[in-house]
Amino acid sequence: MSSTRDIDALIELMAKLPGLGPRSARRAVLHLIRKRSLQLIPLADTMRVVAETARECLNCGNVGTTDVCDICTSEKRANGELCVVEDVADLWAMERSGVFKGRYHVLGGTLSALDAVGPEELRIPRLIDRVATEEITEVILALNATIDGQTTSHYIADRLEGSVRLTSLAQGVPIGGELDYLDDGTISAAMRARKSI
Repeated sequence: MSSTRDIDALIELMAKLPGLGPRSARRAVLHLIRKRSLQLIPLADTMRVVAETARECLNCGNVGTTDVCDICTSEKRANGELCVVEDVADLWAMERSGVFKGRYHVLGGTLSALDAVGPEELRIPRLIDRVATEEITEVILALNATIDGQTTSHYIADRLEGSVRLTSLAQGVPIGGELDYLDDGTISAAMRARKSI
């Protein structure tokens, strides 16, 4: 039996994380082992807590530790603006920019005929319900500027046409670009320059 079996298993698990390959994972694990009391033990404890408490917001799809996230429960955010994003990473990118002060709706992906992802596999029915039941005056489609993102935007625009003001992000978001990889200034410019659909 190998004396490094558990360490090798940790390296394998770390290597599966986005942005880490086997070499980076080995370096990270070695660093954590060397800083065991300052980093490894607190990291393991925090990961255990998050594993037990993390859940998806029942209202918008954000990730938090309560059934309804802080953004959805904030009265300051109840301004009638609803920003629709593809996934939680995009919501976090928008929050990082600090330019949007309304509420969000996370779709959980985009429509894709090739991957057999239709409206029912996403949170589109919940979005339609929110627009009908909440006091929403504007829906901002902040989906990635990809073919699937544009297809999803058009589908949502068709479903919501006439019921609410529809806008989308404008300049600053390149075709094929993803929100999570954009800098805060680019996101701010795109939000300020949004246009009607």
